[in-house]
Amino acid sequence: MSERDCTRRPRILVVGCGGSISSVSAGLGAVPTLDAAQLVAELPEVEELAEIEARSFGLIPSAYMTLDLVAALHDELRSALGSGWYDGAVVTHGTDTLEEAAFALDLLWSGDAPIIVTGAMRNASLPSPDGPANILASIATAAAPAARGLGALVVLNDEIHAARLVQKSHTTSLAAFRSPSAGPIGYVAEGEARIVLVPARREALRPGSTPPSECPVALLTLGIGDDGRLLDAVLRSGYAGLVLEAFGGGHIPAKIAESDLFAEALAAMPVVLSSRTGAGPVLQRTYAGWSGSELDLLDRGLVSSGQLDGLKARVLLTLLLAGGADRREIARAFAVHGGYQRRVS
Repeated sequence: MSERDCTRRPRILVVGCGGSISSVSAGLGAVPTLDAAQLVAELPEVEELAEIEARSFGLIPSAYMTLDLVAALHDELRSALGSGWYDGAVVTHGTDTLEEAAFALDLLWSGDAPIIVTGAMRNASLPSPDGPANILASIATAAAPAARGLGALVVLNDEIHAARLVQKSHTTSLAAFRSPSAGPIGYVAEGEARIVLVPARREALRPGSTPPSECPVALLTLGIGDDGRLLDAVLRSGYAGLVLEAFGGGHIPAKIAESDLFAEALAAMPVVLSSRTGAGPVLQRTYAGWSGSELDLLDRGLVSSGQLDGLKARVLLTLLLAGGADRREIARAFAVHGGYQRRVS
């Protein structure tokens, strides 16, 4: 799309997906009720920021969201934003799975128009709900020229986060969304989005013809003294891949590393090594000489998630498998999106 005419207001598409931001009290608890048009109608201030079109994708509790639905949402956004009419989009989404949905959109989106994903920690029936302010901040970000080319971003609590870095870190706090490895890339003040750090853009994944649900990936988090018996369930349950959230920089007990089940899993499916800590990279050359060290595991053929936490590694592996990627292509993709460059040439 050509440079925007500075004499007109930005055109922003707001797509509602449900979640707490759309929920109102209905007897015993809050239920997604408000569609995108209703959310925007409560904000007369948007007229000063942008020309808005509101569409509803669904009234979905965040816990019900799937990667199939996210792929369909991406297709709808690609069709709308590809017309060149809109300068950006805002997606309202439940916070339970917001970090995964935003990362999936970021992986799939190849356009320059920004896609801003937002939500609310307080539903609309609670005192001082944060949804309206988050929508306004998101529209300001979607309309900002500085946000173009940055892919999918997450905006809550007046902070702007890169989709591949952000995590939900608290069940109720208004400051629940954080990027522990790098911090927010910007903030919103006085109705203006200010980008202070520009993340490197990664090449979008090629679209897959297979629904992500047909390429299920297991996420297995290890605990102290774990003997790996859940690997048997993974092998028997039809999973196409496995993300292993290991200790620290990427370590597992010898009892697992030397087991027949572990060897069987490595032969049966791609296995990605991540860390259960949620921040920082998987190591690649610090510990060796013992079964289950990161060097031992990488030598066995595990793929490092690099900087990606387990949840995001699972999203990436699922979309790669849905796109028909083989093991070498999977390793290359994690090298790019996880910032990891070991043995993938």
